[in-house]
Amino acid sequence: MLDTRYDENDVSEAVAKAKRERSDVDRPGSRISGFYRMSLAERLNLLVERGIIDEQDAALLRGAGSGLDVEVANQMVENTIGVLELPLGLGLNFKVNDRDYLVPMAVEEPSIIAAVSHVAKIARQSGGFEAKCEGSTMIGQIQVVGCDDWEGAQQAVLDAKEQIMKASDALHPKMVERGGGVRDVEVRLLDEGDFRRMLIVHVLIDTCDAMGANLINTVAEGVAPMIEELTGGQVFLRILSNLADRRKVRATCRIPFEDLDWKDYDGAEVARGIELASQFAEVDPYRAATHNKGIMNGIGAVCVATGNDWRALEAGAHAYCARDGRYRPMATWHVEEGFLVGELEIPLAVGTVGGPIRLHPTVQLAHRVLRVDGADELAEVMGAVGLAQNMGALKALATEGIQRGHMSLHARTVAATAGAEPGEMDEVVRRLIEEDEVKVHRAREILAELRQ
Repeated sequence: MLDTRYDENDVSEAVAKAKRERSDVDRPGSRISGFYRMSLAERLNLLVERGIIDEQDAALLRGAGSGLDVEVANQMVENTIGVLELPLGLGLNFKVNDRDYLVPMAVEEPSIIAAVSHVAKIARQSGGFEAKCEGSTMIGQIQVVGCDDWEGAQQAVLDAKEQIMKASDALHPKMVERGGGVRDVEVRLLDEGDFRRMLIVHVLIDTCDAMGANLINTVAEGVAPMIEELTGGQVFLRILSNLADRRKVRATCRIPFEDLDWKDYDGAEVARGIELASQFAEVDPYRAATHNKGIMNGIGAVCVATGNDWRALEAGAHAYCARDGRYRPMATWHVEEGFLVGELEIPLAVGTVGGPIRLHPTVQLAHRVLRVDGADELAEVMGAVGLAQNMGALKALATEGIQRGHMSLHARTVAATAGAEPGEMDEVVRRLIEEDEVKVHRAREILAELRQ
């Protein structure tokens, strides 16, 4: 039976809605008060009590399980010598499309998880985030050179579109069974300046819940002989494109001024400061690069935790930002009748099946915690995380500055590096910040004083 989520006639909306309603029956809330104050053991016990993870999952997170076994790692990449681990945390408070999510994030940089959780808490007061994934169509590119008749070659490919699509689908029948497969064939003639003229054939493939890189490359290589025969040219490159502009996500939020009141700052003042910071990124590529890096802090952390290819996401998102020849921000903010409105649009080619997801125990655990029904829903959550991360950074910049909040979290890392035990941590951090000397050597001196 075909999975109608991938039907082009949008029958998917009713199916997806029914599936969401079924899974929401036992779906845990994303609000956990005081989570950051708990010890690691207390957090894991709470997650078990709430049914978010089970005892076996907790054992894995405590380090009692195997995690990624080095022998499995040896099968994943060449020249393996060990396993490098990252901290795994939870982004809290998220409500996306009226559903709660606990969002696994794997990242080493302080303040990222705290920032998204803080913004998600603000946004949920006015309904949270809305996000929509455009589809799951990816592009396979076939480069043709050396044609005698370029226009004739282009037309020959278009005339044989149905034949190419049928041959492509035959290479991956199981994908077709799942509701995916080839959706279209396009042809571009590139003839610019002193570069060699070339014909580029795009095979558009719906990869369903897979990111689809291997599938796309197989199709591109498999139909290359047919393309050569049709065009009379020579096929050179045959590979996917990471500019997945047929797989975009749009995320939005709308927050009233009164929810933005912060310390001594009025909510309207905060909103206008965020709008001004956004405008800076909209007109200046130097600022836009840093603006977008912050967005990818959040998206990349979810990407790593869920076993997806963060390099592909980065490449596609940044390329999309420069699609009209000028590098622009992934997300923008503006003030509108007493509300701060945020909008994000980028391509996100992610999967919930295949790759490391099948092999990595902690990645599998992350998917169980997140509880998404497919790749489109995962992309929507990622879009919301990216928008939240952006607002967190701009809110800090528009008020007390980015360093104050960041340094308080950085001080904990410094204290831990110096050897601070849990009972000593708060005092060491307090003194490091108070003295404005967040250095490991000073943390060691403070510890020595405390222990005397």
